[in-house]
Amino acid sequence: MLDKLGEAIPGLLGFVASGLVLGAALWAAYRVLLGNRPDLDPDKKLSRQLFMVFFALVALVLLTLALPVDETIRNQILSLIGIVLSGLVAFSSTAIVGNLMAGLMMRFTKPFRVGDFVQVEEFFGRVTETGLLDTEFQTEHRELIAFPNSYLISHPVTVTRSSGTIVSAQLSLGFDVHHLTIEKLLLEAVKKTELEDGFVQIIQIGDFSVSYRVSGLLTEVKSLISTRSRLLGHVLDTLHEAGVEILSPNFMAQRPQPDGLKMIPVASEKQAPVKKKHEESPESVIFDKAEEAEAVHEQIQTIQKSIQDLRDQRETCENAEKDRIDQELETLNERLEALQNSKNKDEGASSNH
Repeated sequence: MLDKLGEAIPGLLGFVASGLVLGAALWAAYRVLLGNRPDLDPDKKLSRQLFMVFFALVALVLLTLALPVDETIRNQILSLIGIVLSGLVAFSSTAIVGNLMAGLMMRFTKPFRVGDFVQVEEFFGRVTETGLLDTEFQTEHRELIAFPNSYLISHPVTVTRSSGTIVSAQLSLGFDVHHLTIEKLLLEAVKKTELEDGFVQIIQIGDFSVSYRVSGLLTEVKSLISTRSRLLGHVLDTLHEAGVEILSPNFMAQRPQPDGLKMIPVASEKQAPVKKKHEESPESVIFDKAEEAEAVHEQIQTIQKSIQDLRDQRETCENAEKDRIDQELETLNERLEALQNSKNKDEGASSNH
């Protein structure tokens, strides 16, 4: 009995030593990669979390190999670990696994970011949250829609470029006005809307009318919704002021009218302007959550860049200057942690609703 115990002690000691070494390695890796690192953005944090999971699985296998047991039992334990992991994957919902893989794929491809205007099928809105399983949009009606990530990678996604987008208006006019006259008037409407690089296209010659499309470049995409409305309004005003009737696509009113009567509303100069309750743009009301999410996202990125710049400066400066930089780093880290906590709290409240 004592002989068997004496033979087992070296194996037990080796197993304990291996466990301590692997435990210390896991703790050190966690401290270096994730511990107290509020400056990490979600993409970097995700990759480090995945590495920690992989590292933990490797440590579990190595610890199993160090067990002071018979080789047959050791192989059975390894087989059991493999069966458990395979079962977790096999019995997990295919939808969850599919959305998770789609979320990981979008983290690397980055087709859009928080605050972007996005259209998927008939849905149009701005991105408010990007998660591993779903992505949340805010629509023109201020509604929040969560799309599974697997849906987004299997359907075409149209993203409005932050550098600018084309705003267009389409209408049909009669054959009685020359198309060059129409082009001049429509370009004037584009100029009034403060769009850049305006152009007009004749897109169809129909049986009763000619179809035109007027377009211009909008560089401030956050005002996309209101700019579309203003362009339509300026098209109406410009054509009516020039005496051009808009009978689109063809005039079908069955009311007796005097000969020569034109259907152009008379604008009254004395008409009082509509009083607005506030001077905010429609987008600030429609996409309020998207605006807030984008603002927080930009603040986090700015602070992260400042932290990295200060760390680079600290490596080359004198000791007296290092104290000042350390204080600035501490302040920035506190601000960053507060922003991320606020962001996580808002996301948690949104998911509860």
